[in-house]
Amino acid sequence: MIKPVGAITRGTTNPNRLRRVDNFVAYRCGGLLRAAADPLVIDLGYGATPVTAVELRGRLATAVRADVAVVGLEIDPVRVAAARPYADPPRLEFRRGGFELAGLRPVVVRAFNVLRQYAEDEVVAAWRQMTATGAVLVEGTCDELGRIATWTVVEHGEPRTLTLSARLSDLDHPATFAERLPKALIHHNVAGEPIHELLHAVGRAWESEATPFGPRQRWLATCRRLRDEGHPLVDGPARWGRGELTVSWPGRAQE
Repeated sequence: MIKPVGAITRGTTNPNRLRRVDNFVAYRCGGLLRAAADPLVIDLGYGATPVTAVELRGRLATAVRADVAVVGLEIDPVRVAAARPYADPPRLEFRRGGFELAGLRPVVVRAFNVLRQYAEDEVVAAWRQMTATGAVLVEGTCDELGRIATWTVVEHGEPRTLTLSARLSDLDHPATFAERLPKALIHHNVAGEPIHELLHAVGRAWESEATPFGPRQRWLATCRRLRDEGHPLVDGPARWGRGELTVSWPGRAQE
């Protein structure tokens, strides 16, 4: 048996908490899953209840392909045992595992609200381990109800993009994203760092685009302004309308 690598998380979870990132996974990784001989997705650290893994399987089966398989991994054997009544093999299973992925070779790994509980200097090693077999990793964090979220896409141990996502009707100001940045960035939101400059630019654009036509139109105008200012946006209006904004990974000043 492969020894799980990692630590037990707090386990907080809620239904629909990860709906935003699930929809992004279907969009960003759908082509990879459709082309795969074995369309396996791992939900790493699903928490005290398996609801988000169950939802992930259902969303991907509807949006991508009916035979997609999801394996939920948890280090805590009590959580694994509690989840097993919800399993539907071979399309939905629950096993004990951590960053080593229980020896599986998934196409995609979703790890949400996991690395936030680790030290920053442990993040890169975890990224590398989870992507060592070629999986695309979607790693990030969100608030308790999933209304504010950020995540990065990691390939071959390297972060490629950063996504900011919000329920726009609840977004008072983009500064809110600072509280939910991935662990690799959250301590670098200070003057002189690229992430600080990005969030400042998003906030400035939001303030400049006040409109009586509601938060969705304001967000769309904010994204257009950022694009016109030359920020490295890698998505377009179809994603902006969902309350998303994806940019090339902002890195860190010392890199």
